[in-house]
Amino acid sequence: MEQHLPFQRIKVLTAGILSLILMLGIARFAYTPLLPVMQQQAGLGVTEGGWLASINYIGYLCGAIIASLISDLQFKDRLYRIGLIVAVATTVIMGLTDNLWLWSLSRFFAGLSSAAGLLIGSGLIMHWLLRNNHRSELGIHFSGIGLGIAFSALAVELMSEITWDQQWQLLSIAGAVLLIPAWRWLPTPGESSATNSGERLVDNPPSRTFLLVFMAAYFCAGVGYVVSATFIVDIIEQIPGLSDNGNWTFLLLGLGAAPACIVWDLIARRTGDLNALILAFILQIVSILMPLTITSLTGAILSALLFGSTFVGIVSLVLTMAGRYYPTRPAKMMGKMTISYGTAQIAAPAITGLLAQQSGSYSDGLYLAAGMMVLGTLLMLQLKRLETAISRKDAKPPRI
Repeated sequence: MEQHLPFQRIKVLTAGILSLILMLGIARFAYTPLLPVMQQQAGLGVTEGGWLASINYIGYLCGAIIASLISDLQFKDRLYRIGLIVAVATTVIMGLTDNLWLWSLSRFFAGLSSAAGLLIGSGLIMHWLLRNNHRSELGIHFSGIGLGIAFSALAVELMSEITWDQQWQLLSIAGAVLLIPAWRWLPTPGESSATNSGERLVDNPPSRTFLLVFMAAYFCAGVGYVVSATFIVDIIEQIPGLSDNGNWTFLLLGLGAAPACIVWDLIARRTGDLNALILAFILQIVSILMPLTITSLTGAILSALLFGSTFVGIVSLVLTMAGRYYPTRPAKMMGKMTISYGTAQIAAPAITGLLAQQSGSYSDGLYLAAGMMVLGTLLMLQLKRLETAISRKDAKPPRI
């Protein structure tokens, strides 16, 4: 039996947090605060900026497909570690060229790296927690998403006096530093399908109908997330009087997201996972529409804090639920769910970029995102009804 020091859980969770800061915060999300800078200094157009975001999500989707197909935990562990290296390499490439095709290649592989961190890394950590008899919640781990967003936003703001390519290079150096503990502190997974106390881990997959509705709802959440997450800095910069507050708003988005996963875990314990998700969907609709209705700094701040806390809560709750259905292979259903989420993220940025170019604002894109979140909320309510029906079916008949 493996022996773990009392602080081993802290080291494992810290490795996960740092991997998310690197593979999502730097390799993926740094593009958002750097987008206006690259448009001003490197000649990147609005439409091209949207396409680069879409290409990043294509890579992310490909990574999700890979994660859903692979069952070998040792192979997944190798892919996770390769993803750490790729995250640093793709960040370096972004600062070495102004060629759109090379940027596209970088964004694609950065997307693959994001999937390695968010899905494979999260699955490995969930498996470790279950094997070592810890609570099967990933809220602390997923705080790395918000911290990654905050880190990239703060870094870009502090580096505003240097050129866009130098900013990418400094970010790559920071990523190389984070790679070391993210690599060393996550143990290689064990071969056993039992916990260290001897209890056997057994998969309990949901019904096909439940899974399809769940994936459709998560697709809607993908659209709701990606429009604001990709363009929020540009959206805030276009509001009269707020042109210097885009990066700070993105920073607040990350700070709002960082503790939110833990809070949503607590809400889910009290209300149930689906009720918590329905609440998160509704609050995210409010956060998406706020920049259209409250065009002030206060509105921008509230929108960013609310959006950050809800989108990351949705991701955390959905992927935690998916991992519980497959405790022996947590990334299996995580990958399936993210295929749905990632598909939405391919089309939405490109469509939003085209709409913004035609109309001169991001309003149509935000209305599209809010409308899809309304549909997603209705699908979540349908899931709640399916869950209730399944519970009644499985209930024992009353004694007569």
